[in-house]
Amino acid sequence: MARTSRRRTGPPRRALWLVVAGAAVLAIVIGLVFAVASAQRWFHTVTAQPPGVGTVVLAPAESKASLALGTTSDAAAKAATEYLAAQPTAYWLTPEQDPPGTAGETTAHLLAQARDQDVALALVVYGLPGRDCGNHSAGGLEPDSYRGWVDEIAAALATAPDLQKIVILEPDSLALAPECGNLDERTGQLRGAVESFDGPGTWIYLDGGHSGWLPAEEMARLIGAVGANDRIRGFATNVSNYRSTFDEFDYARAVSEELGGLHAIVDTSRNGAATAGDEWCNPPGQRVGEPGGTYGDDVVDTNLWIKPPGESDGPCNGGPAAGTFWPEGAIALAKSP
Repeated sequence: MARTSRRRTGPPRRALWLVVAGAAVLAIVIGLVFAVASAQRWFHTVTAQPPGVGTVVLAPAESKASLALGTTSDAAAKAATEYLAAQPTAYWLTPEQDPPGTAGETTAHLLAQARDQDVALALVVYGLPGRDCGNHSAGGLEPDSYRGWVDEIAAALATAPDLQKIVILEPDSLALAPECGNLDERTGQLRGAVESFDGPGTWIYLDGGHSGWLPAEEMARLIGAVGANDRIRGFATNVSNYRSTFDEFDYARAVSEELGGLHAIVDTSRNGAATAGDEWCNPPGQRVGEPGGTYGDDVVDTNLWIKPPGESDGPCNGGPAAGTFWPEGAIALAKSP
């Protein structure tokens, strides 16, 4: 009797098992990926780390060096400008460039750039009433406008709790206060600003002068007078100055010891030569310093480029108004030693 052949109408059982098993494994992998991503977001939000060696901050597209690109046909000026525009450097929020009503939008745009590039954001907030005591960087806002301006910036920063944000608050404000004669008023304004900026992932540094300015004991007293040591990370030294990194680390340690262990950030944007001495306004012969994130110890979190190289200190030694991008100065600073 002839046997009737049977034809399989579906996949072999083993093949079917492999398909099911593969789908299960894929589902597990996808689930793990989402779980890890969620855990990483939670971890960075809850345990945002302070700056340290290896920290890289944004090179802002809105920097004055970036905005100056394409404005000159001089080969040396073009090369220096391109080099400086590409360097991770703090962005200075000033009421002249980012007035009330626009500062929050600028901050949000900078945060988006930092997120896209997976870097930290370093901001200098520089709009205090009576800023610079009428010197080359005179200006600032009225007290009520200043508080609103600060709140606007702080509100934008609060939208990105997972990003590392470094706020250098009002350079020169405390070191100049004895000369300006307005310490009580100034410390109150700074304390209010600290309260606004205090939040997840935001590390605040007050003005710490520099090693050639005030004695460490006096600088520490001025910082302590703000009454915000429990809310700040510490203080920033050498901002817009040219002192050597070695001297600044020593100075930071001395100030920190007076303050019970507060941390510091050192500006190395223009201290590659460190031969300016007491001259602070566009001194000749200076060079850019070590890139941010190069150095650090148990007191100094790290160094950063805070003052954007290429921006003038004021109308001195051939420079234009303070804060103006100066191609000739950029060429000098970007030269190799």
